[in-house]
This record gives sequence, structure tokens and C-alpha cells, in this order.
Amino acid sequence: MFEQIIFGNLVHREDYGRKVIPFLKKDYFQDYNDKVLFEIIEEYVTKYNRFPTKEALAIDLSNVKGINDEQVKIINKNIEDLNHDPKTELDWIVDKTEKFVQERAVYNAIMQSIQILDNKDAKNSKGSIPQILSDALGVSFDTNIGHNFLDDADSRYEFYHRKEIKVPFNLDYFNRITKGGLPNKTLNIALAGTGVGKSLFMCHCAAGNLLDGKNVLYITMEMAEERIAERIDANLLNVTMDELGEMNKETYDRKLAKVRNKTSGKLIIKEYPTASAGSANFRHLINELKLKKNFTPEVIYIDYLNICSSSRMKYGNNINSYMYIKAIAEELRGLAVEFNVPIVSATQTTRSGFGNSDVGLEDTSESFGLPATADFMFALITSEELEGLGQILVKQLKNRYNDLAAYRRFVVGIDRAKMKLYDVEQDAQEGLVDDKPVMDKTNFGERDSDFNKKKQKFNKKDFEGFA
Repeated sequence: MFEQIIFGNLVHREDYGRKVIPFLKKDYFQDYNDKVLFEIIEEYVTKYNRFPTKEALAIDLSNVKGINDEQVKIINKNIEDLNHDPKTELDWIVDKTEKFVQERAVYNAIMQSIQILDNKDAKNSKGSIPQILSDALGVSFDTNIGHNFLDDADSRYEFYHRKEIKVPFNLDYFNRITKGGLPNKTLNIALAGTGVGKSLFMCHCAAGNLLDGKNVLYITMEMAEERIAERIDANLLNVTMDELGEMNKETYDRKLAKVRNKTSGKLIIKEYPTASAGSANFRHLINELKLKKNFTPEVIYIDYLNICSSSRMKYGNNINSYMYIKAIAEELRGLAVEFNVPIVSATQTTRSGFGNSDVGLEDTSESFGLPATADFMFALITSEELEGLGQILVKQLKNRYNDLAAYRRFVVGIDRAKMKLYDVEQDAQEGLVDDKPVMDKTNFGERDSDFNKKKQKFNKKDFEGFA
């Protein structure tokens, strides 16, 4: 029995015991006698911070209450038989123990679910079954307990010089400000008013990622799946939305075949009703796609954050919009970390920010907790003048990937009919660089500047002839 191998190595190999004891539980052992033996070992380790010998186990067994003489005899025999093979590779035995723990966790979850379905578990409802199974499937040995600054210097140096995997944009200035694209495990937010271009931006980027051979998951709660697909179709086929509606099937198939031949990636679009889905639903969707379609996303778009639901909080009397939206943002960023992907979403500006030509973080609607959680946040700004030029202004608001002052503002071309963004000529960027100190933009800075101008009126020439 593998249980005896576990106990033998716990007693004889401290390096093994230190790795696995934090993840072992009494419930993973089916035989009652094994449960008793594990409890003795666990209690000893907790009390003395070292692993017991066979003699110590035998002594502690004699003090255990609630077991009969026959059980004591069997457990004593098991203790006497504990041994290990010193030639066995540590990594191998740890991996086998992890597999044992995972299988037991799933088995216990299934048995508990059956008890719930049979109404034999008064503590849990049927709605808790998905979470119970999800927790069991997530069991693993995470042996990383922190970064030792001095001892782990070599690995840290390698990290500094390792080329980070990123999802690049097909827009030059976005690649500049992110140093090559979006890193995994991040939450990235576009801030814009209604109709400015949040969905257009995400559809354009999703289309670009697909052409780069990436697997893209686009989750929409604002528009139907077909409407999102229509926008991406217009972008990829380089036709207007009107032309797409009038195109015959033969032409459509021929153009789409060209796109299909250019990429090895896949694009999945999933629609949820507004405010009905959150990170728990998205997690289930990602796992279902992996299981049923062998699809693992490399970048996720969520259209858009404010109309998601929180999996932890229910909006009500004690939960305001600040806490609720912040909770959604934290859950989505946690999802990005869990599945090792960048997540791109959007949020609305406030009413005052809608007509503002210089949107700031303070113009984020509903919750300032959102920009506090995001890794990268930028505003999309439009005006009649910009629309006339076929451009949209981008302003960086928060950037954990690069210096925020670099290319703080820039413009990109926009073709709304084809749902496309594109790089503009360099001369279109002139005059957008911030060369005025931050202090000078404040009320105090303006007053100080005026004061200095007045002082400069008085110089030595003004007082010549006075003695």
C-alpha cells in the first residue's frame, strides 16, 4: 500500500517530510488505522518541529484514546514495518505523493457531493458542489514559500535578463509604452465614454492577436456574440460593416479562407447576459473549453468590467459601488494570474469625464478601486476635430510596465466603418508630448508662475540713477 510508503518516508526522510507534510490530511487516508497513525505523526511534527522515530510513534500510540487493543496491535505492526529505500529519488516519491493526494481529494469531493445530493449533509447545499469539486481539482503541492533575497540571487539575476513572454499589439505606440506588449497575469483597462470606442479597441486587438497566431477568448456582456463577430469580421476582411452585410457567400468564404490560412490561432466569442456572470463563470468556461475543445486562451477580452458580477459580493445595502467594482477588478486580476494570461477590459468615464478632453483617473466611473487594481490603464478620447482627422487620442493613466511620462499622449488612426485602428504618420504626434512640469499644471503652479513673472519685471536697469 502506498500509504505505508508515505509513512516510511515521513519517519526516515526529513527532506521528504518537509516537502509533503503541509499538504497531507487525515481525510486522504481511507483506513481508520492509517488515520490514527497520521494524526500521531502530524501532532508530533507540530509540537516538536521534527519527525518522529518509530519508537516515539509506538510510545505516543499507547496514549491514544478511543481505540481498542486489536487496533493498537495492527498499528504497532505497521509502525514496526516502516522502512524506506534510500536509493529512491526524492522528486519521484514527492510526485507520486502529490498524485496520491490529488486522487484522494477528488474522491472525497465526489463522495461529499453524493452526500449533499442525498440530503445527508446538513452543512452544505447543492449549490456548493461546483466549488467543492473545483477546490479538489485545484489541489497541488506548491513548495514555493518565498524568495530568499541573498540565497536566490542567481535566479533573480536570470529573471532580470529573461525575455518576458508578452502579447504584442499591432499598434506601434502601444508596443512602445508597454515595452513590447501585455505581460501574462495582468489586468489592463481602457477608459472611455459611451460610443468612443471601447469595444472597437478590444475587437481590433482581438483580431490582431488572432492573426499573430494567438488563442483569443472574447467574453461579451454588452453585445450579442454575432455582433462582436461581425466587427471582427469587418476588421479582418478589411471591409466596411455595410459591405459585409451586402457580401455574397462565395466572396465571404474566399476572404475568410485567406484569413484562416494566415493564422494558427483560434478565436472563441462567448456571450453572457448583462451583470449575470463573473470570475467564477469565466473560470468554468475556460476549463470547459480546455476539456471539450482543447482550447486554452493566451489572451482574454472582457467587454466590459462594470457589467460583470462579483463572485464574492452581492450588491446591496452594505456594499457600495466602490467596493463592488473593486471586488470585480480584483477577481479578474486573480483570474489572469490563475490562468497565466493578460486580461483586457474596459470601463466607463463619469458624466463629467465624458466631454473632458483631458481625461484622468478621477474620471473613472463608480469606483476608484479599479485603477488601484489595474496594471495598465489608458483613456480613449475623441472630439469633433479628432473625428474629422480620423484619429483618436490615447492618454496613459497608469503603467506598471514602463515610465508613465514616456509618450503620455499619442494618437492612433481610426476607421469606424471597418472597425480598425492603425498607426498614423509621425508628424501627427507632434505637439502631444508633455514638456510642462507637473507642478506647473496645478493651481499653485499657475499662481507661482504668475508671481515669478511679476518679479522678473524688476531688474537692475529699472533702478539705474538711484543712489
